[in-house]
Amino acid sequence: MGLPLAFLALPLYMLLPNHYAREYGMSLAALGAVLLATRALDAVVDPSLGRWCDALYRRSARHMLGLASVLCVLMGLGFGVLFFPPWMSMGQAPDALSWVWLSVALVATYLSFSATTLMHQSWGALLAGGELQQSRLAAWREGLALLGVVLASVAPSLWGLPTMVGLFGVVLALGLGAWWLAPQPAAATLAQALPADASWRSLWQPLQRAAFRKLLGVCVVNGTASAIPATLLFFFLQDRLQVTSAQEPLFLGVFFVSAAVSIPGWMFMVRRWGLVRSWWVGMMLAVCVFAGAVVLEAGDALPFLWICALSGMAQGADLALPGALLAGLIAREGDLGRSQGTYMGWWNFVIKLNLALAAGLSLPLLAWAGYVPGTRELQGLQALTLAYAVVPCMLKMLAAVLLYVFFVRSTKDDL
Repeated sequence: MGLPLAFLALPLYMLLPNHYAREYGMSLAALGAVLLATRALDAVVDPSLGRWCDALYRRSARHMLGLASVLCVLMGLGFGVLFFPPWMSMGQAPDALSWVWLSVALVATYLSFSATTLMHQSWGALLAGGELQQSRLAAWREGLALLGVVLASVAPSLWGLPTMVGLFGVVLALGLGAWWLAPQPAAATLAQALPADASWRSLWQPLQRAAFRKLLGVCVVNGTASAIPATLLFFFLQDRLQVTSAQEPLFLGVFFVSAAVSIPGWMFMVRRWGLVRSWWVGMMLAVCVFAGAVVLEAGDALPFLWICALSGMAQGADLALPGALLAGLIAREGDLGRSQGTYMGWWNFVIKLNLALAAGLSLPLLAWAGYVPGTRELQGLQALTLAYAVVPCMLKMLAAVLLYVFFVRSTKDDL
């Protein structure tokens, strides 16, 4: 299931804003506001969805899979409607009804995607195992997710949006079928129940753990650093570097293939240095490499291809290691089988918050700074470069500092 979930995420978070701005003429400021509102709503409900997921697992894994199947149908329908909206046509000026329908379709797709993702992540955490075992589980899940991302990155340009939507339906059905056949968590683990008097207070239990709060703080900064260039990538390619539409899939493909290829190397580093130190090295590598994007100009496609390859290797650490850290933290706190879904809910809340902030702040600020899609004016292009490369590098460096202070330098092994 890691493959179809990642397949959906890339067009939803990266392609959709660019698609609506260019094909339907939606203003960046208004589009950013809609994306901020819907993504923020999606993020806010994630902890509650995680608590609901815990209750489902305590009933039975099969019961959870049945509901996941229903959610997958809703997810597939929402994905298709978003890229082929029946309420709009090319060249038509967006009206109030268009914005309402877009918001409703986004919310339905986001929520079904979020609930399914939480169920899938909890399944892996409930399989337990030590630090290295959880790293391997996360690596396989994220490795298949990267394959899904690569497919999603090349499908629109090579085969068109209709084929991309159809391909998503196929891989979603295959992923769901594989999930039904997967090994189930041990019955003894699922049988553990929350205290009867916990009620909704259990929703806040993960935030009472100091180590979890620190880890969330690192992920807020680090995730925002990654979400901003993800949101602005197509604008940077088309206007700053002025590459052709046929070249765009190459950059995404190189980035995500490099991330996938690097995962075995990060697993080797985990065995030698541990999860925390390996993740810190990945952050520093990302800063050193991505800083090169600041000086790129029109025609610098080849240098940017190298940046994509090297920053993709750094991204492999972001994909495989934080999830394993979280699973280990849940087990050490004694909450495995009790509230792992709630932990995942707060975790995904932070990830969604990063994406919401990236779209809701960067797009309106770019418009305010004078950038409009398709511009060739120096002021607009400088604003785009600042938002795409400089701000993310500063945030990634801050995340590395926080990780070092909270965990690497600490004499107490919080994780």
